[in-house]
Amino acid sequence: LGDKDITKLKDYKRALNIGCLYQNPLRGTAPNLTIEENLALAYTRKASPSFFALNKKDSAYFREVLSTLGMGLEDRMKTKIGLLSGGQRQAASLLMATIAEPELLLLDEHTAALDPKTAAKVLDITDRIVNRDHLTTLMITHNMKDAIAHGNRLIMMMNGKIILDIQGEEKKKLTVKQLLDKF
Repeated sequence: LGDKDITKLKDYKRALNIGCLYQNPLRGTAPNLTIEENLALAYTRKASPSFFALNKKDSAYFREVLSTLGMGLEDRMKTKIGLLSGGQRQAASLLMATIAEPELLLLDEHTAALDPKTAAKVLDITDRIVNRDHLTTLMITHNMKDAIAHGNRLIMMMNGKIILDIQGEEKKKLTVKQLLDKF
């Protein structure tokens, strides 16, 4: 990762620089903790993994960050995250995955469990965060339209091998039909 070989690092050490968002909106959060507490866990994970505390300064920052989602979650910070809808939880999980400024963001089918309207909103939020923070991101998706529309490089795999690698102007001009034909 960067110039460092992280292959043999323990998972918890490797995870300090990698943010992950999973297909299942229930994964990656503590459902019985509040939105604010979940964000605090994610925020302090990199700075001091053994220390967890909430303070007014961090709460104000979490409120500000949550407001960028446009979902009203900044007014529900004391709500248990397990009570949120799938889309709200996925958006909050996206903030949790990126709040500690990872070097790499892994998105594993992060919109697959959402309805189309909510999936589009989460993808829009994802794009904004990735572009704003200049995050290197790997998005795994089976949605050909999303694979073409997002990111600057498209890699198609089959049986663990790369069968297609498209970027730049070629990717921008690609259609779903052309992509299916190449597959």
